[in-house]
Amino acid sequence: MTIRQAAPADREFVLGLADRLVSFEVPPFRSKAEFADGDRRALAEWFARLPDDSHAEAQSAEADQALVIAEVDGRPAGCAYLVTLIDFFTQQPHAHLSVLAVTAEAEGKGVGSALLDYAEAWARARGSARLTLNALVTNHRARAIYERRGFAGEYIRYHKTL
Repeated sequence: MTIRQAAPADREFVLGLADRLVSFEVPPFRSKAEFADGDRRALAEWFARLPDDSHAEAQSAEADQALVIAEVDGRPAGCAYLVTLIDFFTQQPHAHLSVLAVTAEAEGKGVGSALLDYAEAWARARGSARLTLNALVTNHRARAIYERRGFAGEYIRYHKTL
């Protein structure tokens, strides 16, 4: 398995993974399409910010972001989109794993773990004291994986439809 920087040619693969991000039961007040479309939009914006003269490897459109592809036997198997956010409480920058997606074929083969390892290394390399991510309360499988990897819940966002 290798992890490499995303390139413009990866756009279709990455955007196609957006539906994998909601391959579980979602809360009743949002549709799977809403979640997938939101992630797809953020990923498309990353590709749109690439310079026109991008070469095969594009670290990111900006220094505070990265989009990487995990390959198994030379074939794309997953991606991770990392950004830098400002902590609400401390006002300090920190790394945030915005998207982590693995193809159905690669599920259970260590691709997600390799991408999490990469995310942690990316955060440390930028001097980040923390790595955050969001997981829907209904995504029990992902939450279990994250908790096994040392992530802990910080707060729950509540929703009331009006």
